[in-house]
Amino acid sequence: MSKSGISVRNCLGGARFCLVMVPALAALAIAGCQQSAPPAPVATAATIPPPPPPVVQPAAVPAVPAAVVPAGGPGAVYEPAASLPVTAPVVAVAAPAETTAFQPTAPTEPAVALAAPPSEPASDQIATASPEAAGQEAAGQETAGQATAGQAAEHGGAGGDAGLKAADPFEKRFKAPDFPKGMQWMNTKPLSKADLKGKFVLLDFWTYCCINCMHVLPELKKLEKEFANQLVVIGVHSAKFETEKDADNIRAAILRYEIDHPVVNDADHRIWDTYGVNSWPTIVLIDPQGDIVAYRGGEFKAEEVRAVLSGAIPYYRGAKLLDEKPFALLPESASEEATPLRFPGKVLADEAGERLFITDSNHNRLVIASLDGKLIDIIGSGEIGRADGDYRTASFNHPQGCALAGDTLYVADTENHMLRKVNLATKTVTTISGTGEQAEHPWPGLDAVEPRRLPDRFVGLPGGMALNSPWALWVHKSDLYIAMAGPHQIWKMPLSEKEIGPYAGNGREDIVDGSLLPKRPYMQGFSSFAQPSGLTSDGTWLYVADSEGSSIRAVPFDPRGRVKTVVGSDHLDSGRLFAFGDQDGPRKDAKLQHCLEVVYLKGKIYVADTYNHKIKVVDAKNGETKTIAGTGKPGRGDDPAEFHEPAGLAHAKGKLYIADTNNHLLRTLDLATNKVATLTIAGLTTPGQAVGSAPRAATSGATGSAQPASSNVQPAATNTAPKKPSFKGAVQEKLQAQAVKPVDGKVKLAVSLKYPAGWKVNPDAPMSYWVDATKAGGPVDRTAMGRVKLPSPVAEFEATVPVTSHGDDEVTVSLNYYYCEKKAEGVCKVGSVVFTVPLMITTDGRAEPVKLVHTIPE
Repeated sequence: MSKSGISVRNCLGGARFCLVMVPALAALAIAGCQQSAPPAPVATAATIPPPPPPVVQPAAVPAVPAAVVPAGGPGAVYEPAASLPVTAPVVAVAAPAETTAFQPTAPTEPAVALAAPPSEPASDQIATASPEAAGQEAAGQETAGQATAGQAAEHGGAGGDAGLKAADPFEKRFKAPDFPKGMQWMNTKPLSKADLKGKFVLLDFWTYCCINCMHVLPELKKLEKEFANQLVVIGVHSAKFETEKDADNIRAAILRYEIDHPVVNDADHRIWDTYGVNSWPTIVLIDPQGDIVAYRGGEFKAEEVRAVLSGAIPYYRGAKLLDEKPFALLPESASEEATPLRFPGKVLADEAGERLFITDSNHNRLVIASLDGKLIDIIGSGEIGRADGDYRTASFNHPQGCALAGDTLYVADTENHMLRKVNLATKTVTTISGTGEQAEHPWPGLDAVEPRRLPDRFVGLPGGMALNSPWALWVHKSDLYIAMAGPHQIWKMPLSEKEIGPYAGNGREDIVDGSLLPKRPYMQGFSSFAQPSGLTSDGTWLYVADSEGSSIRAVPFDPRGRVKTVVGSDHLDSGRLFAFGDQDGPRKDAKLQHCLEVVYLKGKIYVADTYNHKIKVVDAKNGETKTIAGTGKPGRGDDPAEFHEPAGLAHAKGKLYIADTNNHLLRTLDLATNKVATLTIAGLTTPGQAVGSAPRAATSGATGSAQPASSNVQPAATNTAPKKPSFKGAVQEKLQAQAVKPVDGKVKLAVSLKYPAGWKVNPDAPMSYWVDATKAGGPVDRTAMGRVKLPSPVAEFEATVPVTSHGDDEVTVSLNYYYCEKKAEGVCKVGSVVFTVPLMITTDGRAEPVKLVHTIPE
């Protein structure tokens, strides 16, 4: 029960999110940037200060009398609460582990909100509960209310048998407004509510600068694929920065992020205000009858929405309210021509070696060229993936920055959330750090520490360490520094790879100067960053392009030093992430707009002032700022110089090399003459295309980069390979070490699920399990890792693990399971378990299968 008397209902105590009855969405003209999501720490409040409160930050929209005071807990932009006037009563809804959902009071009907339980969840998935389930949250009981067999399926697109008589899944709802007329639409014709009748509609309020919005896009893709005939995702692009209001720039972002769903340009926040949205990202779910039934602020996982849809679809199908015909789209990518470079993100110049390393981000590869534009080599197959191997077979996922140390090229494999390295001598790629999944918080090891016993340093071994959107890299002496955009921090890893962890930044998204790193996570009075995206150095300071704060920061290599701001918004009392513009002059007057790269040279810092479409130079000592190239308008001309959101810079032999991202070009700027030219890389073609052949136009439904013309080239890995769930909150079953003897080169694991009395396996829910190794190497065959789909749901099965040698190793077996009451129309539930199995592979061990038993609590 909140201060405003809102009762929590329909909540699954063991699930990550629940359905909460709250007042309706109100029209608030207040904007906030929810781009950071530190989770609730394990240690007590006396040990660790709370994560930053999600403060709503006024944006370029008119003010209204009401104000929002958010709940405490993890959240978004950190600003002193005193900076927000409180002029109206408000309601704060409990914050989830990753972010914060909250809604203001309103005198209209209540809607349903996705929020979080106060305790650690037991499963990644939930199902819709009935009103009778109210009050069970306090008892910590996991229930699915009226969900019937088949509703909680593993891939809920089918939503169960059409003949099921399902209960109405939503107790409260209210009519969604229609879209305003005359708005600009992309990937579709202009839409109205009438066009969407019979479909679930998920509105995704986003802005293309925001890292949290980027993190949401893969989750939306999963939902679009699984519910292709039942769900329409609509991106409501409500701009933060001025340049993000332009339809052409949004279109470029749609192509860069490979978005296939409809997007509407909400440049003036008309839809945003109507729905009372106050943070990026926010999602709103509308049912096939045009009613708002659920909402969620902040990052989310597809499993959370999947559970709601899977539980609701049988009701709408049974009532003949669901239109399951494919929804017609007009993808922007259909008219795009393939280009040799596709949204190049960064460029690194090796003056001594007379070569360039270009991250050809949307071709998922790195291009090596000479300084005068001759192709030397290509690293990566062009497919999306995370395979190690030689240049031809290795794969990346939209890589960004790189750094060179001898014959080793370090690569920020951004959308894989990984750190990779390339041995330029042997032409091989290996993974240093990252699991392929986004890290859930900025503090390595925090989830394993005992209350009141914090480590002296938050570091861990690189292998197996989860990362969060590494964006730029810099080598200084024997250390690699990493601009970790996701948690708004600078990380450090010795080149010996003995450890990795945060070096500067308290995990709060802001522009705040101060000491490098707190001993307690999120502690105020220490440095804060806002989506750091570019790095350079003069040997004493590490300079940072801090993009969301449109600022240039300086981080000392001396750990006793303090972070300072060279030019930017640190001096403001509030609104530091909204102090952007295009203004040259002394430090106190200068303004940048979402700068993404920096290069230091002889006391000057050259800046890719990305959203101003300019290259600027900043005096490293006094912050004096001056434009040296670019008109401020997007274009691709050399004279006068024009750019379109340039994101990468490098220097060699008196020239700046510029990754002109939205133009798909590499440009040069002669510092002696200020002349700009376009550098063509001779011999470079799109992935899979023969040298000398003409680029092929992208086909309808493409993801921004053309498919290879050759029929023997497989599509990108992400189009076919399933993504492993996080299994956060799953029951952990750790076994004692087992001495086992392989039979025919294999070890067998016998999995047994013990259901409570009166319950049975759900026969309609697809079932699969994941086998993974916990270490980088060992006798278990790593090529056999991954997902195995069972022919039918069962309570017992055998998992087979191939081995290649003898020795110690450790594997995990992870699965979601679905079970129902045996009685007719009984309740169904979902659970998760992860078995950790240490193995001693030996010739004199037991040949019998290793038993993995999980008893499901009542």
